[in-house]
Formats: sequence, structure tokens, C-alpha cells
Amino acid sequence: MPKVQSTEHNSGGRGRRRRTTTSLAEINVVPLVDVMLVLLVIFMVTAPMMHRDVDVKLPTSKRASANTPATVVVTVPLSFRTDQKVRLGEESVRLDVLAERVRQVTLMQEHKQVGLRLDKNLTAQEFMNVWDRLREAGVENIGIPTDLPPR
Repeated sequence: MPKVQSTEHNSGGRGRRRRTTTSLAEINVVPLVDVMLVLLVIFMVTAPMMHRDVDVKLPTSKRASANTPATVVVTVPLSFRTDQKVRLGEESVRLDVLAERVRQVTLMQEHKQVGLRLDKNLTAQEFMNVWDRLREAGVENIGIPTDLPPR
């Protein structure tokens, strides 16, 4: 709404005149956009760091081949020794129900294949316990990812 200001002019005998001026009632959005862009960049940089996977020290192999990653991944952390739990994707699963859960997950796959990520400090018996459960679930191909040795 315009403001009305009264002004007196004594020149020319005209008396009082009214002058209308407009007020600046607009919001300056440039600082708002700047702040939003900075926040967007901060979230884009930090979002990948928010996802934390299970820490597993993979064994190393000099002759590891670059295979395509499996769609179903079973991770066996070092804590498997105490709690007998593995990770099926993002889900924590007890060893005694692993075969049934893997069977459910791989039900629609033509070639049943699973990636088995396990900690290098696990014993061969612990490895075989998980391996047997995967075979019991009908998995045909089990891939074991490894790290390359340091150069």
C-alpha cells in the first residue's frame, strides 16, 4: 500500500500538496537461496558418510579376479564368534535361520548366487558353518570377495 506524505511548499502560492511514495515491501530472496545452496552442498557431501556398514577385514589375494558383485551379500563379522549372527544385506540374521532367509531372498533368481564377505580372522570351521547353511539354502555359486595385497 503506498504511503501518503504531506509536504508544504510556500513557493508559488500553491499551498499544500500531497506526494505519494511506494514502500519497499519485497523480501530479498538472494540470501535465502545462498543459505539453502550451502546447506544442500553440506548434505550432499555428508550423506554418503552417514551409511556405516559392518567392519570386515577381508582376506587378501594376489590372483583375485574382478567379478560382478552378487545381488545377495552375506557378511560374517568377527563378532560372529560370540553371537552367531551374520548380516544378510542390511538385516541381522541368526545362523540357524540363515538358510531359510537366503532361500526366501533368492527365490526368484535363476542362478542362485551369493557373495560371502567374511572377516579374515575367522576360523575355517566358522567359515564352513556359514558355507553349509548357504548350500542348504540351494545357493549354486558362492563368491568370496577379497582385498588386493598392499603394494
